[in-house]
Amino acid sequence: MKILVLNCGSSSVKYKLFDMKSGAVAAQGGVERLGMRDSFLKITRIPDGEKIVLEKYMPNHHEAIAYILETLTSGKYATLDSLDRIKAVGHRIVHGGETFNRSVIIDDRVIKGIEDCIDMAPLHNPANLEGIETIKKILPNVPQVAVFDTAFHQTMPEYAYMYGIPYSMYEKYKVRRYGFHGTSHRYVSQQIFKLLNVSPIGKRLITCHIGNGGSITAIKDGKSIDTSMGFTPLEGLLMGTRSGNIDPGALLYLMEKNHHMKAHDLSDMLNKKSGVLGVSGVSSDMRDLDAAANQGNKRAKLALDMYAYQIIKYIGAYTAVLGGLDIIVFTGGVGENQSSIRKDICSQLAYIGVEIDDEKNKVRGEYSIISSDNSKVIVAVVPTDEEYMIASDTMALIKK
Repeated sequence: MKILVLNCGSSSVKYKLFDMKSGAVAAQGGVERLGMRDSFLKITRIPDGEKIVLEKYMPNHHEAIAYILETLTSGKYATLDSLDRIKAVGHRIVHGGETFNRSVIIDDRVIKGIEDCIDMAPLHNPANLEGIETIKKILPNVPQVAVFDTAFHQTMPEYAYMYGIPYSMYEKYKVRRYGFHGTSHRYVSQQIFKLLNVSPIGKRLITCHIGNGGSITAIKDGKSIDTSMGFTPLEGLLMGTRSGNIDPGALLYLMEKNHHMKAHDLSDMLNKKSGVLGVSGVSSDMRDLDAAANQGNKRAKLALDMYAYQIIKYIGAYTAVLGGLDIIVFTGGVGENQSSIRKDICSQLAYIGVEIDDEKNKVRGEYSIISSDNSKVIVAVVPTDEEYMIASDTMALIKK
């Protein structure tokens, strides 16, 4: 069975085609610079990983998805003899609000629910909806499934997701913590329990999805009970270009001091010009920061120290919330590949029994237990695969 997974962003469309019989990726790639004259489709060839760039002006998501489907079925890089081979399409949906706590088959009610969440994800939910509508037009008889970034965190208790603002703001506008990266946190938590051959029941787990964007989740009995991102993906950790937690009073102060600063200017600063990029003035990429810090750049070193410190702080807080800790999982671009960051974090966690094996910690991008045999807490690297999680949910739902 072939299942297509689509991730429609504001200016991009990523895709993966899965052969669910084997679980293998049959095709993958993505359209970038959507809407611009120099837009292109980049294909990652299977199995050698060679990148192929096909330049084509694609003004919107419909044109991009149509070109992806055309490339999958015709021409030099075709992998399917017919679109009829695609039996279902799974969509990554950024925000499901309180309406969706699990993946669902898409119908008119689901579309309305996604539309209702547009105000909370104005850049992403409209793009996600365009992907759904395009598939309805091109593949009208193919079932579609929505998999929500926020769904996994809907098990958080009320005292964890509510903010200390007037309750009427929640009642009127649903302002609360939702959390994101839920599909990744769910995937790696399921994988570690499977790989260790243990039940999630009774286990206390902290998953660290850290990359250019980052979030940390406390998981008890397999369920999310708290997470660092909030009403938007801006809350929580210091990230590549996002500020993470900041005193709201400081923002009011900045707006008062900068009379020309409007809400959109503030949003742009916090989302695109802050984080380790804003602190270091060097880059949002950890590899660049490592190189700069090693050359004596103090602000790059400060950014790295702040980045690790905030992760350590969240792990400590969530260990308290969980009443102890059994497992830590690192995932995401930094979590999977930056051994120095993992070591810096874990070296500060000896007080809860964490002990890293330096040889095991040299791993990059593959599953590994990196804690020593004497460690009281298992520490693992688990590569995330949100697309496979979406494909799995899609297959399970259409089989029903």
